Order: sequence, then C-alpha cells, then structure tokens
Amino acid sequence: MRAVFFPMVALLALAGCGTQGELKPAPGHQLPPSPIGRKDRPSATELLSQSQQARPSRNVELHTRSEPRTDDAFDLPPSN
Repeated sequence: MRAVFFPMVALLALAGCGTQGELKPAPGHQLPPSPIGRKDRPSATELLSQSQQARPSRNVELHTRSEPRTDDAFDLPPSN
C-alpha cells in the first residue's frame, strides 16, 4: 500500500505545479500604494513585469577571429 501511495502523492503535487492563475495578494494583505503622480493602483502583473531599464537588451559583439589583448594598466601582480 505504501509503495503505491507515495508515487500517487508525488504525481498529484507535481500536477499542481503547472496551474496558472491571476496573481492576487494573500488574504489580509493589499497591493502597495500607487506611486506618486499615478491615480490608479498598479496590478500585480504590472508590479512584477520589468521595465526596459531594469532589463536592458543585450548588445554583444562576438569575436570572429583571435585578436591580441591590449595592455591593461590595472593588471598588476599581487603584492606581498
């Protein structure tokens, strides 16, 4: 009986991880007050989304060939 019970509980717990719903504050709690200058209170989804400034786009230039490193004035050996 125990050998069957544990896998069933694990499967039920795993199935509950995939559920999605609208985010709401916990019972007895409220969302933070609206920012200064804004008339309405932002929703939970708006509070969780990151702005472009918080998550900037990447600008990575890949090296296509090997190049010698330039001299680094701050690459000093450790002092004793």
